[in-house]
Amino acid sequence: MSLGLFEAITRTLPHPVILCAGDGTVLAANPAAASIPQLGAGASLYALVQDDARVLRTHLGNWVRSGSPLPGALVLKDGEGSRARFRCHGVRAAWWQGPGPAVQLNLHRLDHADRFVVLSRQVSALNREIAIRRTAEVQREELLRAEQAARARLQRLYQLTAALASSATLAQVAGAVAATAARVLDVDHVTLELHAQRLVPALGPGDDLRVLRETAWRNLDDPGVARPVADGVPRVALEADGVVLGALTVRPGASGMPEPEHLTAVAQQIAQAVHRAGLYEHEHRVAERLQLSLLPQLPDIPGLEVATRYAPGSDMVMVGGDWYDLYDLDEDHVGLSIGDVAGHGLPQAAVMAQIIAALRGIVLRCGTRPEAVLGELNEYLHIYHRGQMATAAYLLYHRPTRTLTYVKAGHPPPLVVCPDGSSRYLDGPVSPPVGPVPDARYRQGETTLAEGAAVLLYTDGLIERRRERLDVGLERLTETARRGTGLDVHDLCELFLDHQPGAEYPDDRALLLIRPDFVSRPTR
Repeated sequence: MSLGLFEAITRTLPHPVILCAGDGTVLAANPAAASIPQLGAGASLYALVQDDARVLRTHLGNWVRSGSPLPGALVLKDGEGSRARFRCHGVRAAWWQGPGPAVQLNLHRLDHADRFVVLSRQVSALNREIAIRRTAEVQREELLRAEQAARARLQRLYQLTAALASSATLAQVAGAVAATAARVLDVDHVTLELHAQRLVPALGPGDDLRVLRETAWRNLDDPGVARPVADGVPRVALEADGVVLGALTVRPGASGMPEPEHLTAVAQQIAQAVHRAGLYEHEHRVAERLQLSLLPQLPDIPGLEVATRYAPGSDMVMVGGDWYDLYDLDEDHVGLSIGDVAGHGLPQAAVMAQIIAALRGIVLRCGTRPEAVLGELNEYLHIYHRGQMATAAYLLYHRPTRTLTYVKAGHPPPLVVCPDGSSRYLDGPVSPPVGPVPDARYRQGETTLAEGAAVLLYTDGLIERRRERLDVGLERLTETARRGTGLDVHDLCELFLDHQPGAEYPDDRALLLIRPDFVSRPTR
């Protein structure tokens, strides 16, 4: 209890009530004490007593040691300067939290109804009321601290929930757990342990789940990675749909283990997020496998180094419409195509597969005339796949003259990469995408390749990023080319595919990279 509360309680009492230290210094006094001059806070009882100071010292010693009110008598100067005798009851102020002990002293003049019994009851009642108010104040403070702690815990739990809800892949879920779970549980460390085979079943023999190796969690199905848990470190099972997917290892901190209900709630949220991420990874891998099965097997052309890569978008679980192809036309000519059917899903994948087949027939007839190739492809889409649209590029390479003729139908420009790392885009004539515009005219451009130069064809997923201009992605690709000096076509293609490690690629990436061998001539 504070001095303010003491003054509020004693304000209405008709007799003087003071609080004084063991050395007689007055700490506080009620208004009725004003009848005694200089009895306010800071005064000394020794300066006011008319009797021997030893009497006051004896009384103060008894009151300080007493847990119940003890009677006494003091002679003080009243307001007129004359001697005034006071009966008094003093008791140690148990509620006092200041330095040193304090005495609560009730004074009653002998000529004013000297009723010691009534006075004792009043003192006892006053002490009980002070004690009750003090207890209520302590309880209110404890409730406030508990409410603040609960609010902070809910806020941390919401942060974990939000982080898990925005995580699609297992790597993202593991990152969210590593970043927030320990803080939510108020522990030193949390380790995520998962059964990879239960989360992402293998699609067939030899499927090594390479995509799952670089994640921040312990694979319980890999004997070379799993480690025994230290004794005394609790593990909480992560279960979803009746299947135990793994466990959460919790290393307690200074606050000890969290409450079981809180730990269970956190584990359930993590288990559901892990389950969703496992389904996403499985569907993503199925889509990737299906997409790769639809892409054509390229011919082995003597005198031409060829590398291809394909990777699905980081947030796509459906097959797409990206394709590439290579055509061995004759001893002097090689054709190349790349394209992307707008949209994602099985209909777009089916259109892509039919485009690959249709293009091979078209190239057999007019493969040495790039304008005609895309013109016929446009008519084919317009007639047989009305409403579908695709961007595409067709290139014709003439070996004797090193001439590259190309046509772009709304597609990103191919990139010519020189041996010294310099590069340039084929920014020639631009034509509309194939499909929506009947009888569209497709214009071609032409360039000559330097010895040792490579040509990179790619789809827009390689350069496009959310909330970023396309020019930024194109510039980033030319910077990557500078780092590829001396690489063979396969390593160079891999460098282009993952030129931004850790970045999200919202769309599929298909790459076709060729490098003509200008030294040897093809043998038939």
